[in-house]
Amino acid sequence: MRRLGEEKTKLVLLKLAKYIGDNVKFLLERPDGVYCFREQKDRIYYVSEKIIALANTVAPDNLMSVGTCIGKFTKTGKFRLHITALHYLSPYAKNKIWVKSSAEQQFLYGNHVNKAGLGKITDNVNQYSGVVVYSMSDLPLGFGVAAKSTADCKHADPLSIICFHEADVGEYIRSEDTLL
Repeated sequence: MRRLGEEKTKLVLLKLAKYIGDNVKFLLERPDGVYCFREQKDRIYYVSEKIIALANTVAPDNLMSVGTCIGKFTKTGKFRLHITALHYLSPYAKNKIWVKSSAEQQFLYGNHVNKAGLGKITDNVNQYSGVVVYSMSDLPLGFGVAAKSTADCKHADPLSIICFHEADVGEYIRSEDTLL
């Protein structure tokens, strides 16, 4: 596993800042130690520096991964977050959307969130900003991009899209066949 270059680090931090804003610093400097990002085969891992020190004792050919894979770089050079990053993004999310129980299953099947399925939304969400999607019982379901601002949501048609789907916890089940 190697350190990220300056350009890749910038892309990862910009993507994370889209969802959690200035709270990125809380991801890197946590009470239980300092964390960082490492790269292996275009996948980005979030790992403690203590674990990296231990992993350096293992031969690179024998090491598959260390830490949590939070995303990967596409062939075009863009960074895409994986659903495994949700656990780390949800406590620090600045923009949140809660979906009604009737719309939860649709979101978990990979569909966008419509106005009819919107339970509530945080104030001052701008259009095209990153949002974390929650159930009405405050369980993080996934993340997406706001299709409309908070002000536009109030006057939107019930069938209009409020949040574009990016990733959800249902991906584990949907991609089970392709992982084997």
